[in-house]
Amino acid sequence: MATTEKPLVELVQELTPALQAQVRSYVTGLLQQATQPAAPLRQTWAGALRDLRDQMTSVELQHRAADWIAEGALRRADNDVPR
Repeated sequence: MATTEKPLVELVQELTPALQAQVRSYVTGLLQQATQPAAPLRQTWAGALRDLRDQMTSVELQHRAADWIAEGALRRADNDVPR
């Protein structure tokens, strides 16, 4: 047996006027987000690790960065565990 979903318009019409106003506000916000151009990428970090150039290769630095990310994820996971 196939189930069909109600059209969005019908669902919204079933809401109270206050909830319809919230839906309108939410949809308006979504439309504004969709029409705004994405902000250009900033690269203010460029050259920040220049002093490490003679100490490690780019591949070694990538491995260290992966370790730092993993350590941060583990630290966040430890903080989320209830004690």
